[in-house]
Amino acid sequence: MSAIGVFDSGYGGLTILDGIRHLMPEYDYIYYGDNARAPYGTRSFDVVYEYTLEAVQKLFGMGCPLVILGCNTASAKALRTIQQHDLPRLAPDRRVLGVIRPTAEVVGSITHSRHVGILATEGTIRSESYTLEIHKLFPDIVVTGLACPMWVPLVENGEYDKPAADYFIRERIETLLHSDPLIDTIILGCTHYPLLINKIRKYCPPTVEIMTQGGYIASSLKDYLARHPEMDARLGRGGTVQYFTSESPERFRENASIFLSTNIKVNKME
Repeated sequence: MSAIGVFDSGYGGLTILDGIRHLMPEYDYIYYGDNARAPYGTRSFDVVYEYTLEAVQKLFGMGCPLVILGCNTASAKALRTIQQHDLPRLAPDRRVLGVIRPTAEVVGSITHSRHVGILATEGTIRSESYTLEIHKLFPDIVVTGLACPMWVPLVENGEYDKPAADYFIRERIETLLHSDPLIDTIILGCTHYPLLINKIRKYCPPTVEIMTQGGYIASSLKDYLARHPEMDARLGRGGTVQYFTSESPERFRENASIFLSTNIKVNKME
């Protein structure tokens, strides 16, 4: 039996893993953070694709038949190529899933005004992946995206709940809502952003719904496994989780405490 792999360029994917484990605690998981090469948000499509494919192959090599890209940038810049070009050639019996499509699938039932905002990294916004996925399902929805380049550093430097964060959060939200005052739903299109949720809600009108991804990704994965029993049968159910990083395990463990409430054992991914 094998584990479900969860990959992120850094720590944000821990919020995705946490949501999945909350809904499906019985499965085995392997988390890999490519922290030595983070952040991915400002890197080119080619580089993100190259790094993501390397990570997927590492997780395949560790026995994961299913890998979740718990990273919006990797999902935006690499997922489609890996699914369409690499899997049929390298691992036709394995699957790679992302975080953008499941989020897009539920937004249509949440927005009433049919105006949706996306707050994400520069790479995710520039890719227009959310706009494309939402319009495949809901062509009537107006999508407005805005990059928030300071938000990930605020989280990873432990400033997400400090007064200094307020300016950067308020400014981005005001800019987004000024560009489209009809927005009634905002997707947090970066897995770091849930840690900023209290300040985001502070500067958003109470009528605006804020979508974090962890719960939606977990529900989508559970549905996927129900529809693919042949994959579900390959997955171990020991309730275990292993953590790997391409950087210092000590540094990862220290920073992971921002995202997780428990101490973890971390291994170095060579």
